[in-house]
Amino acid sequence: MDETYDVIVLGTGLTECVLSGLLSVNGSKVLHIDRNDYYGAECASLNLSQFMDQFESGAKPSDELGNPRKYNIDLIPKFLMADGKLVKILLHTDVTRYLEFKSVDGSYVVKKGKVHKVPSTESEALNSKLLGLLEKKRFRDFLMMIVDYDPSNKSTHKGCAPDAPTEVIMDKFSLGQGCRDFVGHALALYRDDTWQQSTNCWETIQRIKLYNDSLSHYGKSPYLYPLYGLGDLPQAFARLSAIYGGTYMLNKPVDGVVMENGRVVGVQSEGEIVRCNAVIGDPSYFPDKVEQVGEIVRIIGVLDHPIPGTNDSESCQIIIPQGQVGRHNDIYISLVSSAHQVAPPGKFLVILSTTVETNNPEAELQPAIDLCGGFLKRWTMVKPLYNPINNPLEDGIFISKSYDATSHFDTVADDVIRLYQLVSGLEDVSHILIPKEADAPQEEF
Repeated sequence: MDETYDVIVLGTGLTECVLSGLLSVNGSKVLHIDRNDYYGAECASLNLSQFMDQFESGAKPSDELGNPRKYNIDLIPKFLMADGKLVKILLHTDVTRYLEFKSVDGSYVVKKGKVHKVPSTESEALNSKLLGLLEKKRFRDFLMMIVDYDPSNKSTHKGCAPDAPTEVIMDKFSLGQGCRDFVGHALALYRDDTWQQSTNCWETIQRIKLYNDSLSHYGKSPYLYPLYGLGDLPQAFARLSAIYGGTYMLNKPVDGVVMENGRVVGVQSEGEIVRCNAVIGDPSYFPDKVEQVGEIVRIIGVLDHPIPGTNDSESCQIIIPQGQVGRHNDIYISLVSSAHQVAPPGKFLVILSTTVETNNPEAELQPAIDLCGGFLKRWTMVKPLYNPINNPLEDGIFISKSYDATSHFDTVADDVIRLYQLVSGLEDVSHILIPKEADAPQEEF
C-alpha cells in the first residue's frame, strides 16, 4: 500500500473500536487491523462451541447445556452504567442505532455472607436488612444531602467541604462500617478500602450521583446490557468508522511496527509495510512497551437456576466488598440469561471476577462460587493485567490498558478518554460525552 494513514489501529477490542469510530468521525484516515477473524478481540462474544474450542480444544458441549448456538458468551463481561461515560459516547456517536439494550434486573451487595438488594427506592431502603433501624434514618439524611449537594454553595455542605476526605461525610452521618461498605463499593463503586482517606467528598458524591442518575432511567438497577452480548459493541463502532471512511482488515497478521528516529512510521504485515502517523493498539501487540501490574481471575459458568437470594432475577450484578471476605479487592458476580439473548431458555451465564492476590486464584473466588448454588459447567481463566510504559507523545504508539476485574465499563471509558485526548491532541474532549440525543438508549422489552 502506497497511501499513508493518520492512524492504524491494531486489535478490535472495545477500546480500540471506540477510538477508531471517534477518530473517523473527527476526519482522521483510519486503517483497522486484527489478527483474529472476528470482531471484539478480548471483548468478543462467542457461541458455546467457539468458546469451548478456545478453552478446551476439541471438547464438545454436552446436551444438558442446550443448543450451543443460543449462547453468546462474553470473554470480558461488563455492564454499562445507564448514565455513564460509555453510554454518553454511544449517544454522542449515534451508535445506539445499531444496538438494542435491556436493563439489568437488580444490583446486589453481600453482607455477612448473605445477598442483599441495593435499595432503589425509599421503601426498599426502609425494609432493607443492610441497615439497622436507627441507621436507616441517618442513611436517608445522607442521601438527601447527596442530592442537594452543590460544591459552590456552602449551605449545602453540612460541614463537609468538597475537598475534605470522604471519611468526613461518613463520620458526619455516623454511618457504620457495614453501611460504609455498601456505600463505597455498591453505590460509589470504589474497588478497595482506601476510598475514605484517598478521595474527597465531592468525588464520592459525584459517584453516588452517577449511580442514582443511572438508576432513575429504568428503576430496576443502574445497569444496561446489550441484547446478544457485548460483542456487538465493538462491531457497532466498526460500522461507524466504516461510514466515515475507516478501513477494516480481519484475519491479518501483524509482524510489528516500523520505527524511524524513535517514532512509528508504519506497520508491517506479511512482508508489506503500511505507513501511518500514529498507531493505537491493545497490549498484546506491544509486549516490549507494557508492564504487568497484576492478574485477573475469572470464572465463566453455566447455571440452570437464578442465583439464590436475588428474587429469581434473570440478570443481576452482585458485589462482594473486600472487607466482607478479608481481601484487598472486591469480588464481582454478573448474571445474564435468555432475557438478553445470550443463553438458551432456562440457562444462565454467570461470571465471577477479581484481582488475583494469592498463588491460588480460583480459591479466591470461593465466596462467589458458594453464592451461585451449583454449576452445570464452569471454566477458570487467569489473565495478566498490563499498563503501557512508553511515552506515546514521543514514539506515536498509543496503548490501551488491560480490562480490569470490575463488572462495569467506567474504567474502560476513562481509558478511551485518555487515549482520545492524547491521539487527537485536544486538551478538552468533553464534547464526546455530550449526547446528540437527550434521552438514554431505548430499552428493548
